[in-house]
Amino acid sequence: MRSIPLLLAACLTFPASAGVIVLEGNYQGKNIFVQNPFSEAGVGFCVFEVTVNEQIATDEINSSAFEIDMANFGLKISDKVVVKVKHKDGCTPVILNPEVLKPKSTFDIVKQSISSDGTYSWTTTNETGELPYVVEQKRWNKWVKVGEVMGSGSPGEHSYTFKVTPHSGENTFRVKQTDLTKRARFSESVTYSDPSVAAVTWSPEKPKEEILFSSKTLYEIYDQYGNIVKRGYADKIEVASLKKDLYYLNYDNKLGETFIKR
Repeated sequence: MRSIPLLLAACLTFPASAGVIVLEGNYQGKNIFVQNPFSEAGVGFCVFEVTVNEQIATDEINSSAFEIDMANFGLKISDKVVVKVKHKDGCTPVILNPEVLKPKSTFDIVKQSISSDGTYSWTTTNETGELPYVVEQKRWNKWVKVGEVMGSGSPGEHSYTFKVTPHSGENTFRVKQTDLTKRARFSESVTYSDPSVAAVTWSPEKPKEEILFSSKTLYEIYDQYGNIVKRGYADKIEVASLKKDLYYLNYDNKLGETFIKR
């Protein structure tokens, strides 16, 4: 069964003390629905108490299904929430929509820029949950992840920074977030050039032990079937372990150059 990351999302856990279901996350303006079976004895229902941040809920829970009205607790969007559903032994209620406490990507970019020293800065507003900002760089006709910064997840403006590693020529960067919907939200792209970064060269054309770069660079090596066999950031690549064949090399801002492993 797939686990749910505890740091990034609401989590449904079953503590050691029997008879309590704990749901944790951030308030997103939605109520929680509970399916409530009969008790094991067949008299009355399973759930006997619900608390939200240690406050007892006043919702009617003596029914086969009930709603926890989160508006009764004075919560603001993105506030931390701990819901405890206490139930009798021998039966287990079901939280029908635990995802409503999971963080959602709702950020808006107020401004973004890259300074002359390569510091990527962006300011956001309208965050409603803690989610990482993934920093991506456009390389080799695709977006490549180059870093990650944790978002605040609370209302108001928040500023973030990340030191980028540019390649020669013009560089393009953006940030993105992905929530439980699996659909990513992106910032607009921002460009940056560092004239001090020289174009990278490499040798030899038919390496036996290693490929040498003129300076450190991100790189990828693919075989003839499109499978990636090596990637990293370095000024040399060990290729002795590769079988003798033709390979494709991406590096700096260069795409699809070839070499033959001897």
